[in-house]
Amino acid sequence: MTFLSPWWLLLLLPVLGLAAAYLLMQRRRARYAVRFATLPLLEKVAPHQPGWRRHAPAAAFLLALTTLGFAAGRPQVDLRLPHEQSTVIVAVDVSNSMAATDVDPNRLEAARTAARTFIENLPDTFNVGVVAFSGSAQVLAAPTTDHDEAAASLQRLEVADSTAIGEAVFTSLDQIASMAANRDDAETPQPSTGSDQGATDGGNGDTEPNQQAPERIPGRIVLLSDGSNTQGRDPEQAAQAASDAQVPVSTIAYGTPDGTIDLGGRQVPVPADEEAMAQLADATGGQTYTATSGDELEAVYEDIGSSIGWRTEPREITPYLAAAAFLFLLGAGAMSLRWFARLP
Repeated sequence: MTFLSPWWLLLLLPVLGLAAAYLLMQRRRARYAVRFATLPLLEKVAPHQPGWRRHAPAAAFLLALTTLGFAAGRPQVDLRLPHEQSTVIVAVDVSNSMAATDVDPNRLEAARTAARTFIENLPDTFNVGVVAFSGSAQVLAAPTTDHDEAAASLQRLEVADSTAIGEAVFTSLDQIASMAANRDDAETPQPSTGSDQGATDGGNGDTEPNQQAPERIPGRIVLLSDGSNTQGRDPEQAAQAASDAQVPVSTIAYGTPDGTIDLGGRQVPVPADEEAMAQLADATGGQTYTATSGDELEAVYEDIGSSIGWRTEPREITPYLAAAAFLFLLGAGAMSLRWFARLP
C-alpha cells in the first residue's frame, strides 16, 4: 500500500493520544472504585457489570477515527484486473525431434493436448492464433475469438525438418501487428464530406486536433520448442523485434534431457535448449518454463494463462475507507444507544 498524501497521516497522532487518554481514564476509574467501596458492596449494588460492552462503543469510535486518518492519506493499492482484450499467439515447434517418445505418448501429441486446453481456457474476448514452425513458420490459424477454430487447427501439426525459432517469433509478431492494424482501421473516424466537413474542421480540411488514438491491445506470444534454432533469422533478432513491439514472449523448453529420435537406425539426442529459451523470454519481458512431461506441460500452460489474462493497476481506496469509517461510527452509536441509552 502507498499513500498519495502521506503527510495527512499525522492526523493519526491525535487518535493515538485519545486512545491513551481513554486507557488512562479506565485505570483511574478502577482505582477510584476500589478506594471508595468494598468489592462485596459493589457486587450487591451493581451485580451485572457491562464488561466488554463498556469498551465496545469507544473501540468502534477510535477505529473509525483511525480509518479516517488513513483515508486522509489517500492510500492506493495494486489491484489485479482482467484484460478485456488481448491477442495471444501459440507457437508450437514441429521439428522432427517432436516425435521423441520420452514424453508419453510422444512430444507432439502431449503438446497438442496441452495447447488445446490452454486455448479453450483463455477468456472469450481474447484473439488467439496458432503458428507451427520447423524449417519455416506457418500460420495454422489467424488470430480469432473463435477458440474452437484455433484449437482445431492444432490437428494439422505435422513434424518436419529443422527448427526456426526466430522465424516463429517474427511470424507471430506479424499476426499481432495485423490484428492491431485492422482494429485501428475499424476505429479510425472516417473524414466527413460536403457541408459536414466544413462544420467539423472549420472549412480548412484539417482533422480534429484532439482525437485520441485507440488504446493498444496487449499481445503475447507463447512459444514451445524442444530443440535449438537451426535455420532462419537468429532468435536474438526476434527478441529485439518483440521487445520493440512491446510483445512479451513466454517460452517453454520441452522434453527430457535424455530424449532421442531414430535417424537412419541410430539414436540422436534431442535435448531442449533451455538457455536459449530463457534468454528469449528474459529479453522480451516474458516468462520461461521447462516441461518434461505432459502433466508438467499442462501445468505450465495453466500458469501462463492465469498471468496473461490479468494486469496490475494502482487504485485509490479512499472512498472505501471513508465508507468503512462511517460504518464504524454508526456501529459505535448503535451499541451505545442499545446498551447505555446514550450516544458516545
